[in-house]
Amino acid sequence: MEIKKLIDDPKAALVIRIIAIVFAILFVFMMWMFFSQNARIKEAEALNTELQNVNEQLKLENEQIQLNNEFQALDDQFQAIENQSLKVAVNDSISKEYDKAKQRIEELRKELKNEKNKNSKRIKELQSEIETLKGILRHYVEQIDSLSRENAGLKAENAEMRSKNTQLTTQMGEVSQQKKVLEERMELAEKLNVTGVTFSALKKNGKNEKRITKAKQLKVSFTIPQNNSTPVGVKNIYLRITSPEGSLLGGAGTFAFEGTNLQCTARKQIEYGGEEIPDVTIYWDVNTALNTGEYLVELFTDGYRLASRRYTMNK
Repeated sequence: MEIKKLIDDPKAALVIRIIAIVFAILFVFMMWMFFSQNARIKEAEALNTELQNVNEQLKLENEQIQLNNEFQALDDQFQAIENQSLKVAVNDSISKEYDKAKQRIEELRKELKNEKNKNSKRIKELQSEIETLKGILRHYVEQIDSLSRENAGLKAENAEMRSKNTQLTTQMGEVSQQKKVLEERMELAEKLNVTGVTFSALKKNGKNEKRITKAKQLKVSFTIPQNNSTPVGVKNIYLRITSPEGSLLGGAGTFAFEGTNLQCTARKQIEYGGEEIPDVTIYWDVNTALNTGEYLVELFTDGYRLASRRYTMNK
């Protein structure tokens, strides 16, 4: 009976509806926070996976360059020995062994150029074959030396080797640049941003002052937009105001920026939870004579310069 009376009572029914709406809003908000956090985690994992792939590709490219250099060096040495063999009588078994090793070198070099074979396991197999070819080369050199001492003065590396090394080095540089760009994208995605930066002079009562020379306070206002990639937590916002004469106003301590410590005019601490924070305001009490002209306003946090604006203030 009591429940029926509550339902029949218009005021009680209104209260029940309001409570139901509030619970519904809270439930929707909690679900939105859950899915937003999950999306941010997946985005970070995707960026991390991409960076790992670039690192692996860079490692394989470097190993490929080393292998190509060793293959080229072996070919040069075989070529030098072949030129010497024109001057001495070499038995057929040594010549066949040489021709077989040289043919294998060419096969390995072609395989190395194949994009499909760029994996760690195959590169290790190629390294093992290099050692085998080196053994064949040493044996061949010993046989040639026993027949003739005319094997001095091997050829220096040729133009083809330099061209191929340059090409592979360029590819390695491109991969390194891709890695750098990816790292910069990740850093920029996490950077806190500000919008709508304003700079104004105030009277003693807090109202706007048109004449900068009579200002009692300077005010900088801005909005911090939503950014699901920015780490949440306490953020220290540092303000620098530079006068038309080039002097920094105020002195509220220092902060680290690009390997050095900078003085700031004022600072403000905020709690950032990933949501938009409108109307963030930092004040500075005027304690020196101000002149008309162009003022530079800068905002910093987490090692980033968030904004740099110039404002012309009239007398």
